[in-house]
Amino acid sequence: MRSHNPESDPRVQLGELLRDARDIQHKTQQDVAAILGLERSTVAKGETGKQVPSTRVLEIWLDGLGVTGLARTALEKMHRLARLMERDPSDVRVEPFYATEARAHTVRYWAPIILPGIIQTPAYATALFTAMRFDAAKVTEKLGVRMGRQSILERADPPDITIVVWQPVLHHQIGSRETMHDQIARLLELSDMPTVTIHVLASAHGANPGLGGAIQLAATDDAPELLLSDSLVEDQLTNDPAVVRRASSTFNNVRADALNRAGSRDVLVEAMETWS
Repeated sequence: MRSHNPESDPRVQLGELLRDARDIQHKTQQDVAAILGLERSTVAKGETGKQVPSTRVLEIWLDGLGVTGLARTALEKMHRLARLMERDPSDVRVEPFYATEARAHTVRYWAPIILPGIIQTPAYATALFTAMRFDAAKVTEKLGVRMGRQSILERADPPDITIVVWQPVLHHQIGSRETMHDQIARLLELSDMPTVTIHVLASAHGANPGLGGAIQLAATDDAPELLLSDSLVEDQLTNDPAVVRRASSTFNNVRADALNRAGSRDVLVEAMETWS
């Protein structure tokens, strides 16, 4: 349960300090809302610790109230603590994989339900996050993380990336038809990169050993290979050798049954045209 004890919760403490700063300037919550270009209820939530403002909103908030010097530094430090408290535990749990992925020499992805985040377009990712009932601020936050992960595609020493996609994923509409068209066009673009290999496992193959869920594997020179596997309730992160071997075997099996690069590109082109 979320604590709102002023003695222990930096979100509440931040809210109280923001309220004090407003009182010093003899402003109302509506005055602050006008400064921010937001609803008064947003200000109220911020002052009670129910909602931590984004870094940009806090900057405008403090500028509007004329908070400077040591007081501003203290508020900014409290804000950083409050933001840590506000973070989704599931995001924190998977961060080690993203850190490993960012410096990996080899990454492998199996996608039986949706396309992996590493190749999603902003529109596709936004449609997914919106469907998951995240509010606008959370969608923006998650989108930033997802797009940031894709910087590995343009690293000076990019990793070797292999992606296997189950064909039905290409026909499962996420967002608009235009979103799907552009997303598959992105796959075709990436498949031309020398360090990226994209395979499609054809629907005609029928059941396959990877239908248990998505697999993401990242290998570095200085640590055991790391596995991030998806589940309905909670993603699982592990470097347990036995579990990683089973996931690796599953990946190898679906890749072995998938179409080659040329055949996969043909399927991608066909799928893209269906969304035109």
